[in-house]
Amino acid sequence: MKHLRFSDLPFAEQRCALKEIVRSYPELMDILARARELKLANYWIVSGAIYNNVWNYLTERPYMHGVKDVDIFYFDPSDLSYEAEDAVIKRADEVFSDCVPPVEVRNQARVHLWYKDHFGEDYSPLMSSEEGIDRFASITHAVGMRLDENDQLEVYAPYGLNEIFSFRITPNYVLNNKDTHHEKGARAQRNWPEVSLVPWASDALDRQLKRQAS
Repeated sequence: MKHLRFSDLPFAEQRCALKEIVRSYPELMDILARARELKLANYWIVSGAIYNNVWNYLTERPYMHGVKDVDIFYFDPSDLSYEAEDAVIKRADEVFSDCVPPVEVRNQARVHLWYKDHFGEDYSPLMSSEEGIDRFASITHAVGMRLDENDQLEVYAPYGLNEIFSFRITPNYVLNNKDTHHEKGARAQRNWPEVSLVPWASDALDRQLKRQAS
């Protein structure tokens, strides 16, 4: 099947394919360039704006089909106040005011302060934006990109890129994210029927926690 032509290739080849696909979208490259100009500490454009547009490209759907917003992570532990993050958000709102869908910027150093109120689970403080990506509910979502000063694309993909290119939503058992994994998987299948959803194994989180404790 044509949309799976990059599935199961070596990571280096998949990374090259990812970069070529992203570069094929001038609008996405513009967002990456604008994000760079914000000069945010340890920032990445993450998740849907990247992997969903890979799926759009490979299935010949429109740019940003199925993408609700563009998420940018940054990490600044120097000031964990709401006011400091809000100032960055407002600056980003000006930079991305004409972008569709909207761009959302969040300081990953603050996530542990509000996570339990929103999701009902404890969340230990992050040490970097990369660690925030590591904890996504599905390893498929765990991808970040940014544009360096030489206009080269950098990729962060802690679990590789094969799940993206295989159109497969696969659980990440770092946290108890079963509901989020299935909700996001169901939404993905509505937008991209080619996607398969790997069910959450009920005992997988317990087994992982035991391994970490040993």
